[in-house]
Amino acid sequence: MKFRNVLFSLAIILLLSGCGGRWSTGFDQMLDPNISQNWRVVSVDVVVPETLSISNANNLAPDADIVWHGDPEGDRREQVAQVLEAGILRGSSSLRGGVPVHIVVILEQFHALSPRARRIAPSAVHNIRYTIRVFDNRNGGSLTAPVVVDADIEAFVGAQATAANAAGQTQKVRIINHIAAVTAGWLGVGPDPRREFGGLGR
Repeated sequence: MKFRNVLFSLAIILLLSGCGGRWSTGFDQMLDPNISQNWRVVSVDVVVPETLSISNANNLAPDADIVWHGDPEGDRREQVAQVLEAGILRGSSSLRGGVPVHIVVILEQFHALSPRARRIAPSAVHNIRYTIRVFDNRNGGSLTAPVVVDADIEAFVGAQATAANAAGQTQKVRIINHIAAVTAGWLGVGPDPRREFGGLGR
């Protein structure tokens, strides 16, 4: 039995080894807080292109742009849009300036974990990428160029995931908090979140 368990573990590692690499939380540069602190975010619009593929498969490494099991079965595009919106609104909540702004986000990838991967993978990464841009809500003028944001974050797996869930740190909570921190950093009103790390991911 122990030998079979070892073989099973090796099979998982070999299956996921092609998905290993370097991941990052990053963007080109932080905005000048002397400018962004004049803003007040009145709305966030998250666009999830119909061209993005979706997988609800409960396997170790679903091959799709959107993999999300952090909500009950439903419209995955709408669900991940709500996660992004919540994180960006929270990350920009300290902006209370006089210029009302509208943030537009275009999703490129939102690849979280399937329940099976969360249960048995040796390690994993939530791969999240989007383009973000700020517009003046009064006249529609662009206040920033479009910026590509990589918001990858290490996923909890196995016993760590079970303990995190029990403490209320679900995938959804952790990803929203992470996107909030990334947003605040990009806006120049929070610590710089940019970093690289290794791990298994899509």
